[in-house]
Amino acid sequence: MERMSKSGSAPRMLGESASFLEMQEHISAVAPLNKPVLIVGERGTGKELVAARLHYLSRRWDQNFLKINCAAMSETLLEAQLFGHEAGAYTGATKQRMGYFERADGGTLFLDELANTDLSVQEKILRVIEYGEFERLGGNETLSVDVRIIAATNEDLPELARAGKFREDLLDRLAFDVITLPPLRERAEDILILAEHFAVGMVKELGGEYFAGFSAKIEKHLGHYPWPGNIRELKNVVERAVYQHGDSVIGNLVFNPFDSPFRPVPGRDSLSAGIDDAGNEGVPDLSVLETFDFKSEVQNIEIKLLKQALEKNQFNQKKAADFLNLSYHQLRGYLRKYDLLG
Repeated sequence: MERMSKSGSAPRMLGESASFLEMQEHISAVAPLNKPVLIVGERGTGKELVAARLHYLSRRWDQNFLKINCAAMSETLLEAQLFGHEAGAYTGATKQRMGYFERADGGTLFLDELANTDLSVQEKILRVIEYGEFERLGGNETLSVDVRIIAATNEDLPELARAGKFREDLLDRLAFDVITLPPLRERAEDILILAEHFAVGMVKELGGEYFAGFSAKIEKHLGHYPWPGNIRELKNVVERAVYQHGDSVIGNLVFNPFDSPFRPVPGRDSLSAGIDDAGNEGVPDLSVLETFDFKSEVQNIEIKLLKQALEKNQFNQKKAADFLNLSYHQLRGYLRKYDLLG
């Protein structure tokens, strides 16, 4: 929920792409200003790292840097966490508590996922930005603080404001400057740099001596994959591969650890393959049957498709896996399941 520091340095961010370097210049330009900054980006693009870099490149670098995830708690709890409370302010508030704004006085407060806050909380945040003033919950004393606000979101705040779901006046104040983070798919030159960095780190964590590298095929896959989870997803995929390959060259990646021939899938399943818009093609008319062996029918369809894919690809399992849009290990799992490996 929180990270607090009174000493440290700007976190390292890796990249050589034009969009990354432009973002870095943007961060360096706005960091020294005592103004709010709004960070916008998809999940996993490194918004918290950018916030920390803004703090440590500012004149507040030796003061507190606090972070709170606004989506992780209810309205009442978030309000109490941000502004603090007096004893007896609500059930369970047995003593006075300082909030994040008080504790970040002189430093920086990072409000992550700000789009998820209630309008009443937004109004109080706006007051702190404009006047540096607030009251604790259950209190009458007006407190003054000097806090730099950095906020982050993966939502379209202007659209939310037009829909009445986010305060326009707060958006205006936060948007003194907006740093929009490029998704990883737009930073093709950086993917392998980041992948090798994460791989080396995982090798060290596992007590290894060196990273053996990626195969040429894997380097190509890294560059072509769309990375919907961005840098966070890349880190998970690479670290998983290092753990699975040990000190060998990485020749396979598991993008989705939930992928399995035995994974239960709600809704659409293998039986629905080849069904037309009317939902009839290749499916028995169940209305005329007294009973139907669903599992057996699905098994027969999957075996038929597997055999056809192998024949089409001259029984080359890797080519058959690519044709079926499966990983090699997924195909092997299906073949093993239906005793087709012989």
